[in-house]
Amino acid sequence: MMKLFKTIALLEGISLLLLLFFAMPMKYIFDLPIYVRIVGMAHGLLFIAYIALAIMSKVEEKWEIKKFAIICVASIIPFGTFYVEKKYLRHA
Repeated sequence: MMKLFKTIALLEGISLLLLLFFAMPMKYIFDLPIYVRIVGMAHGLLFIAYIALAIMSKVEEKWEIKKFAIICVASIIPFGTFYVEKKYLRHA
């Protein structure tokens, strides 16, 4: 399951960056909100999958509450999931 979690973490991080640095500028600069709908929906689904897999991994891997909290909070910070993968999931 850890391999799936790492994959979802990577995709969730990429989707957040696409949403913030591609879709939002397209909406507000070029008045093209369709990109926010598409990328936003993908990001939302990946975010839900990330949190669900984090909860399952916490139970399976017996993570401390601090580690679990950092992993969850990282999902809302740009580049956060990349940091988590490097710092906390590299050897998992």
